[in-house]
Amino acid sequence: MTGRLRGALRATVAVLLVCVALPALWLSPAEAAAAPRPGAQTTPQSTPQTEARQEARQEARQLVNQAAAQVLTWTADNSITAYKDTPATAVAGPATIVFENSMATGSTFGMTHTLTFDTTTPGYNHDVNVNVIASPYDADGGRHEIQVNLTPGVYRFFCAIPGHQMVGELVVTAGGPTDTTAPQVSANVSGEKDADGNYVGSATVTVSASDTESGVDRVEYALDNGAFTTYSAPVSVNQVGSHTVQYRATDKAGNVSPAGSVSFRVVAPPAEDTTAPQVSAQVTGDKDADGNYVGSATVTIAASDSESGLDTVEYSLDSQPFALYSKALTVDQPGAHRVSYRATDKAGNTSAVASVTFTIVVPPAEDTTAPQVSAQVSGDKDADGNYVGSATVTVSASDTESGVDTVEYALDDGAFTAYTGPISVNTAGSHAVKYRAKDKAGNTSDAASVSFTVVAPEQEDTTAPEVSAQVSGNKDSDGNYVGSATVTVSATDGESGVATVEYSLDGRPFGLYSAPVAVGQPGAHTVSYRATDKAGNTSDAASVSFTVVAPEQKDTTPPLVSAQVSGDKDGDGNYVGSATVTVSASDTESGVDRVEYALDGAAFATYAAPVSVNAAGAHTVQYRATDKAGNVSPAGSVSFTVVAPEQEDTTAPEVSAQVSGDKDSDGNYVGSATVTVSASDSESGVDTVEYSLDGQPFAVYSKALTVDQPGAHRVSYRATDKAGNTSAVASATFTVVVPPDKDTTAPQASAGVSGTKDADGNYVGSATVTVSASDTESGVDRVEYALDGAAFAVYTAPISVNKAGAHTVQYRATDKAGNVSPAGSVSFTVVAPEQEDTTPPQVSAQLGGSMDWAWNYVGSATLTIAATDGESGVATVEYSLDGRPFALYAKPVAVGQPGAHTVSYRATDKAGNTSAVGTATFKVVGTGPGSDCPKPGKGKGCKDG
Repeated sequence: MTGRLRGALRATVAVLLVCVALPALWLSPAEAAAAPRPGAQTTPQSTPQTEARQEARQEARQLVNQAAAQVLTWTADNSITAYKDTPATAVAGPATIVFENSMATGSTFGMTHTLTFDTTTPGYNHDVNVNVIASPYDADGGRHEIQVNLTPGVYRFFCAIPGHQMVGELVVTAGGPTDTTAPQVSANVSGEKDADGNYVGSATVTVSASDTESGVDRVEYALDNGAFTTYSAPVSVNQVGSHTVQYRATDKAGNVSPAGSVSFRVVAPPAEDTTAPQVSAQVTGDKDADGNYVGSATVTIAASDSESGLDTVEYSLDSQPFALYSKALTVDQPGAHRVSYRATDKAGNTSAVASVTFTIVVPPAEDTTAPQVSAQVSGDKDADGNYVGSATVTVSASDTESGVDTVEYALDDGAFTAYTGPISVNTAGSHAVKYRAKDKAGNTSDAASVSFTVVAPEQEDTTAPEVSAQVSGNKDSDGNYVGSATVTVSATDGESGVATVEYSLDGRPFGLYSAPVAVGQPGAHTVSYRATDKAGNTSDAASVSFTVVAPEQKDTTPPLVSAQVSGDKDGDGNYVGSATVTVSASDTESGVDRVEYALDGAAFATYAAPVSVNAAGAHTVQYRATDKAGNVSPAGSVSFTVVAPEQEDTTAPEVSAQVSGDKDSDGNYVGSATVTVSASDSESGVDTVEYSLDGQPFAVYSKALTVDQPGAHRVSYRATDKAGNTSAVASATFTVVVPPDKDTTAPQASAGVSGTKDADGNYVGSATVTVSASDTESGVDRVEYALDGAAFAVYTAPISVNKAGAHTVQYRATDKAGNVSPAGSVSFTVVAPEQEDTTPPQVSAQLGGSMDWAWNYVGSATLTIAATDGESGVATVEYSLDGRPFALYAKPVAVGQPGAHTVSYRATDKAGNTSAVGTATFKVVGTGPGSDCPKPGKGKGCKDG
């Protein structure tokens, strides 16, 4: 493009049109063979395929005539240096491109020409994809039409048939408003990094710019505050040190983007690598009882090099020459084998040759029996057999012949999927898990199933039981109970359930309630009662009061009986070593006849003296009394736990001290220092802590010690536990200095915003504001911030703002002398992240090489694949030659094998989208004396195409 055109058309973007003569990409082998040769007399032939093609082309012409009023025509003749006619200008919008290479345009030699829109050359539009081949002898007589939609810019076109120099440009005017928007520009730093994020040896800065209106005119960069210079390719920086690259872009309307920058550090590469790689090999496969591999064995070689990196791995099977190792090696020839292996790093160091040996035996007879498979369900069950919260299904399979290959399961009529471990099912409801297994011979077991129900776990019980009491008995006219009264206590708990009910008669200790309480002692009585549920919640104590009067009849009232537990308790209320249960009984009528007790559910025995229980564990003692009239008291009980006594404590406490306060730059404490002493003892416990200041006698430590006397000080300290063990004396030393003059200067405060930016400088998804403050006198006391006009709050960590929109963060700091800095602020905008990339890459292929006059490639053909992705970017490009598995494409593919070939190709972007498979079909012929390269009028011979 000339400078005059660039100045006149700033509202345009460049698009490349390329003319390429690649007939093998457009004609089938049959069509190529049937195509007329230059100079030959031809008779038009009609086939069903050509008739259908002509009808489709006629329909296309009709659609073009309807949709595009603008017609742009290219014509070609016998020249190989220029098209005969080309358009110079056009208007943006729909257009019909006519490409004619016919007898009528002067193409009398029968030469084939093509017209192709190039979508790869930088600096031009890439929005139209056209590739047309025309020959005076094709089915359309060399005239072809295609509908396109042109955008403002300059279209560059040329013909790429080897030896042709046809090239030109088409200017498309925009016809729209003036461009006043600067380009979008960004930069990316790449290279090998060390663990600290530095680039080793060199770093490459790649700058990208785009402009959707007039288009990008130029991109510039400046390295380390140098002058801006034109950017034409990625910038490599290999000087050791810290670097900053600034960048900017200018569009064709003269708008300049704000300068952006990226900073990074380059470090020298490590010392020369003189160490060979580490290499090992693993043999896998099915083994028999003798350790031989049945049918085949697979040898996998692994190598690593932590310095220059791994270059090649090689192997040798049974002393054959070493070959390059690229994938696991499968050996299926019966007999003894040896695989030798070695590795070479990028510095040329080669490891010593190592080897693995193994034997392959012929596999046994065919396995026709399916595997055995079973399943087990496990988990916590409730009383109904349902699994609470979740259930786990474990599937097991075995095969005594070829062995288990895969195990599969299906949950609740879902599709079968591979079983890799126990299946956890936590959705409440009824479930069925089907399962099956397949052995290595392909036999599959019948599907079996297990069914179960999962229920949601109960909520935590925090509510105490409900409890009530009822007094019953014979009453006199005054409402008193004659002879005795019976107190019946009832408790309910709708959640975890009632665990225990207790009662207390006339202020005595609470005892376990197991049956209605009969009270026969004449007089006024009060029975208190309470209940505890299985979650440990205890109700408030309630009570009933009543009066019992003596009956006129004989004694029918049982004795009153109670029990008391005594002994040494630990902090948990357990009895240490032993507990003593003392039972007391009284009867005011006929008198007590006997007292009995039962320990831990044993039979009742006569109580004659306090019962000593020294067996470690939980215990319950029941007790009852019988009076001389034969009345038996209800059985009461006491429960308690006995624990073994602890071993004697012979270990002194652990004790430490911490000095705190404001320090100066020399580590001295300004004005005063506070000494805090801490002690702990995990056995008998800490009894006393003592300290001594500057050699004075030890005194009891009860709170933090403040020392404000200027000078050097030593605080010694020690601790003694309850067993009398005293720690060794330790000490802390420090110096207190006179404080400086009063601080009247406010702190320095600043803030920075970080996050991922888009091309407009907005933060994508979220932005993080980091506030820093410093004070060289009294020191910073606190930092505060306010988001979007809200009240100031204490700043403790970087502030993340993820709400889309414009934001302002104010900040300030206060020092320990009370000085407050002026409020500063930072403003920024957060935008929502872009939508997920669901569009596959664009991919195309180009063939190159010398061709004969039959359009065959002589000696070899080279296929170059190009892929682009405007969203997440291209991740991989793959190709397949003649139906072989797809392989990674890294450089142009050269095909030298004579014969017809088909190359399939595809590309995948970084979001995982894969393009449709494209194909290129061509033929390679030999270069020897027998090569048949017919040329019109000249017998045999070949021509570079």
